Amino acid sequence: MNDSQRYYVVLFGSVSHTLLAEKILKQEGIPHKLIPVPRHISSDCGVCIRFMPGVRDEIEKAIAGRVTFDSICAV
Repeated sequence: MNDSQRYYVVLFGSVSHTLLAEKILKQEGIPHKLIPVPRHISSDCGVCIRFMPGVRDEIEKAIAGRVTFDSICAV
């Protein structure tokens, strides 16, 4: 997989944290997408936020201190 096909996901401890982060990212105008957590990352049901590598710093700055997240994973 090359960099143009790679994306990242932010994993949260709850759906409510995911939805709060999505609201913040929409307000900030940062491109992202709400998706189900990929099965190879976790078998738990839930949702996460997917984004392209170029906005990782923006995503982290926007949600830092405002929403608790578990991790950011390359997919």
